[in-house]
Amino acid sequence: MVRAIRGAIQVDGNDRESILAGTTELVTEVMARNKLTTDDVISVIFTATPDLTAEFPALAARKLGFHDVPLLCASEIGVPGALPRVVRLMAHVATDRPRQEIQHVYLRGAVALRVDIAQ
Repeated sequence: MVRAIRGAIQVDGNDRESILAGTTELVTEVMARNKLTTDDVISVIFTATPDLTAEFPALAARKLGFHDVPLLCASEIGVPGALPRVVRLMAHVATDRPRQEIQHVYLRGAVALRVDIAQ
């Protein structure tokens, strides 16, 4: 069965280190909370708010071992008043877990984006 997992993190700034560290934290939490390995991951779409341009978030996943997983980076639309410096992901995974057991992960300031499902 294929499931989609959402997640987001607000990073400290528009610099390579902040983007990679934040994305690493996010991906690691998504994988741990959902008890996944890279073999379970079909693909991951990363987005970043328009104020994050210093690095591709997907590089952090590559450094974590996502070598054979298709990854894509895109820019979020620039909605006035939206939370700044946010990296989001949508991971498509192969799992037998029912939808209600999937753990979506919202970290740091991004918890405000989905207080209804943030752990």
